[in-house]
Amino acid sequence: MALSRFHRVPMNDGNTIPILGLGTYGPKTVPKSESEMATKVAIEVGFRHIDGALLYENEKEIGQAIRAKIADGTVKREDIFYTGKLWSTYHRPELVRSGLEKTLKDLQLDYIDLYIIHWPVSIKPSKENIPMDENKKIRIESVDLCETWEVMEKCKDAGLVKSIGVSNFNRRLLEMILNKPGLKYKPVCNQVECHPYLNQSKLLEFCKANNIILVAYSALGSHREPHWVDQNSPVLLEDPVLRGIAKKHNRTTAQVVLRYQIQRGVVVLAKSFNEKRIRENFQVFDFQLTPEDMETINGLNRNVRYVILDMFKESANYPFNDEY
Repeated sequence: MALSRFHRVPMNDGNTIPILGLGTYGPKTVPKSESEMATKVAIEVGFRHIDGALLYENEKEIGQAIRAKIADGTVKREDIFYTGKLWSTYHRPELVRSGLEKTLKDLQLDYIDLYIIHWPVSIKPSKENIPMDENKKIRIESVDLCETWEVMEKCKDAGLVKSIGVSNFNRRLLEMILNKPGLKYKPVCNQVECHPYLNQSKLLEFCKANNIILVAYSALGSHREPHWVDQNSPVLLEDPVLRGIAKKHNRTTAQVVLRYQIQRGVVVLAKSFNEKRIRENFQVFDFQLTPEDMETINGLNRNVRYVILDMFKESANYPFNDEY
């Protein structure tokens, strides 16, 4: 599968998405300026897909980086594909558009390319509507996601966003949207945790059958943060089988893991604030894994989930209780 470094995948609404993207989530210990630096480096290297979110609280810095690279002539606005995410405190129909408008204001952009429901679980908004206050217990509320989706459709019609999708949805929740009476736009994508230890083969098959793109986050594993990640989970990039395949191809383990997703037709996100690794992570278009390599990596699946978000478990929409 020979792909160009700017390879884009067609989505079900006629738009396209770059198959490799930069993830921009950083721990609170990382200065926001690092997000801006990493985004500038990534664009200079060749990344055209930038994955962000209101929850990450760094969209101002990401926007500054994008606009700086447009201003210096590196890219045009239409070259950049930006993904934003509707946080769970904005699920109420009357709040959806304001969540998107906050992202647009922080980025200082007229539109974004893709807007997705970050989690299917709805949280009662606080007075300040802080995305995630670790010192405050969240309060789950019941919001009809189909009504949320209808406002997402209106945001697309208004030109604020070009495409709309979802994240962390299982098959049941996807079918709820797909079977909604009067559905105007199908989700173009479902962004989920996906890596060799959690290869999501059944969900991928379902998404492909419904012309929905699977986007892989935590594709290289995940930061070990108490708030998000299972502390006992294995370190993906230290896996000896993956290291062996990387050595055979004279590549990094991360490059092998990213290439694995690309060859499956999965849009993959690579998250790093390290300039050397950002450059390495983009060098995945000039080699190919063999069918035997792919089969071996598929065999590593052990249903290990790094991002579990226990705080959402009391919701009927918590996505990880179902098989897929």
